[in-house]
Parts: sequence; C-alpha cells; structure tokens
Amino acid sequence: MNRQPEDVKTVPLTPEVYAYLLAQAEPQTEVQRRLVERTRALGDRAVMQIPHEQGVFLTLLAKLAGARRIVEVGTFTGYSTLALAAGLLPGGRVLTCDVSAEWTAIAQEAWKEAGLADRIELVLAPALDTLRALPAEPVVDLVFLDANKDGYRDYWEELVPRVRPGGLLLADNALFGGAAADPGARGNGLAVREFNAHVRADGRVESLLLPIADGLLFARKL
Repeated sequence: MNRQPEDVKTVPLTPEVYAYLLAQAEPQTEVQRRLVERTRALGDRAVMQIPHEQGVFLTLLAKLAGARRIVEVGTFTGYSTLALAAGLLPGGRVLTCDVSAEWTAIAQEAWKEAGLADRIELVLAPALDTLRALPAEPVVDLVFLDANKDGYRDYWEELVPRVRPGGLLLADNALFGGAAADPGARGNGLAVREFNAHVRADGRVESLLLPIADGLLFARKL
C-alpha cells in the first residue's frame, strides 16, 4: 500500500524544533566553539563545516564501532576530524585527507588545543592517491566522506574493501540540499544521486540515508 503524505512521520525542522534538538546533544566544548568562530570568518566557505549535532553523532558512532582505525576524506577546518578522534579507542588513529594547507592549518590548531593531535594523521595530497597507498587488508573500522561529490564513488570503491566486516561507511551531503531527490539533477546533485544509487545497489553493504543536516548516507559492511 502506498503511503500518503499524512502518514509520513517527519517533524518539520522549525527554528524552535532545531534549537530543542541541539539542546538534547552533548554541548560544544570551548575548542569547538572557537573552531566554529574561526571557520565562520572564512565567509561562504563556512557552510562546508558539519553542524554540531552531526559531530556528536560521529563521536557516538566511533565509540559504538569500537573504532581504532578511521579514514576521513575531506578535512576542511577539522570539526568532523575532532569529533571522530574523540570517539577513538585508546591508541586509535584518524587518517584524514585534504589538499588545502590553509584550511587544515586551522584544523591542526584546534586538534592541538583539544589534546587530540596525537590521534590524527593529516595527509595533504589527492585523496585517491592516499587511499590507494593504504594496505589492502580490511582493517578500517569507520569511514567518513565529506569532499568533492564527483569523487565519492571512486573513494567508496577504494575504501569498501579496506573496511572490516561490521565496519561503518558514512557519506555527508547525501541529499545535497534536496537536489539528489530530483531525477533531473545536474552537477553535484547528479553526482550525489548517482553515488547514492551505487551504494544502494552494492551487495557488500547494508545502507540507508538519514535526514541529518544535509543528509548522511549510513552503511555497514557485511
């Protein structure tokens, strides 16, 4: 039976509801607040930073996965990296890939302030080169993609074989402002739509798309 719109249990995210949602998450640390302020000073680019509730979710997922090895593609100013590193088991490491020395310099300062710099390895190089240089064994516990959308499928194909059974793969901006739901999508919207379809058809994982922030694709390696 087809579900009618009135049957869909989705709460409109008004400013009041969003404020309530944020109040139910672990509060920001002083380091996180300062990092948000520094990122906002970058202007329009600041939109690339994940929202706080998504950061809290990443930390919880890293803890639930018992993560020791995390790979992140797309560092920006390091808010998500900070969240992932906070959820690592003792001795764990986050490998994060980016190409911007300017943005990641901000990230490195924040990681140091938070006392987490020793858990993070930053590689400034094209991400595909970095991923292809990783050992082929399936030892990665968690993956987070938040970089150029037209590269998602290639990153996915490099990383899925390197994730252990039961490990998690996450991809940000999986709705891309709603454009991914449009059959006539173009540009990044089309790239995300095609990536989502690729993941959904991938028999190596089980997956769903969560309405967190700009959409978070969530997959578990079988």
